[in-house]
Amino acid sequence: MDPHSNASITAYLLSLPNRSSYAKATKDHAFLRSAANGTLTDTLLSLWLSQDRIYAAQAYPRFVGSLISHIPFRHPILVSSTSPDHSQRILKVLVFALENIVREIEFFDNTAKEWSLDLDRWKERKGTRDYTAEMAKVSVTGKIEEGLLFLWAMEKVYLEAWSIVNDSLSVLEGASPALKAFAVNWSTPEFKAFVDDLALLVDDIYRDLGRDAWTVAKDIWQRVTELEEGFWPNAEEEQLIQV
Repeated sequence: MDPHSNASITAYLLSLPNRSSYAKATKDHAFLRSAANGTLTDTLLSLWLSQDRIYAAQAYPRFVGSLISHIPFRHPILVSSTSPDHSQRILKVLVFALENIVREIEFFDNTAKEWSLDLDRWKERKGTRDYTAEMAKVSVTGKIEEGLLFLWAMEKVYLEAWSIVNDSLSVLEGASPALKAFAVNWSTPEFKAFVDDLALLVDDIYRDLGRDAWTVAKDIWQRVTELEEGFWPNAEEEQLIQV
């Protein structure tokens, strides 16, 4: 498939024939299957949440902050600006992402406390280290389009995975209340709107870029799906990495 036969980079990436990693990252991993059928244990949920808190409280703010520092401002930032360089749109999206992650971290801690999920007894997993290292690597390239595409890819996979879980749990009884709370939180219309806005921005930026940029985008997309798959923990880790 010729990338430029499709005007949208995000649609192109989602249409790629090799979707095995995407499927494992969004629905086929054992963690997600257990979550969707309501059998995920609170122990494994707490393990995963402890890793997501590392991602959210440490890696994500640094990543987004670095992207903000690389916005190529060429015009004054005015509310009424119609500047063609997308700088204002990029800033608004990234500021929202930072504000939202602050709310997310508070939600993590409050929900964990409410349902007695112990987040402090877990070591950092290799999958978490790999993910945060890749985020750091991408953030220092200075190429804002690559960082934004990486951000969209992360959020898209996350939204898809938890929306599938939430749809399944909505018709099940007996699932963990904590699990239901997280599934609802990460499949809201507000979160979907953010991911959609981010996709539109990325599409607009990549529409003006050449074939080489689209090739790199494909590599970034595939890497994110691999990292997302590795980020979900397995049941045997419940005993292996407790502090």
